[in-house]
Amino acid sequence: MNNPNQLITEITKLTSKIETEYPELYQFLDENPLTLPDIPHPEIDEAILRVYKESLEQLLRHYLQTHKKEH
Repeated sequence: MNNPNQLITEITKLTSKIETEYPELYQFLDENPLTLPDIPHPEIDEAILRVYKESLEQLLRHYLQTHKKEH
């Protein structure tokens, strides 16, 4: 299992990859409902980080499947 620090590192790398390689997709990260807590002071634990990382991976996979990137 990943520890929280490792998950944060992986999330940061994935977010950076989206920002630099797919800037047209990066704008949608702010709209991801998983980034908008519905309580004033949410507790961020390993499970929440894992779900968020998986949502980023899913977003990127879906984008790559539906938008062929030409090189």
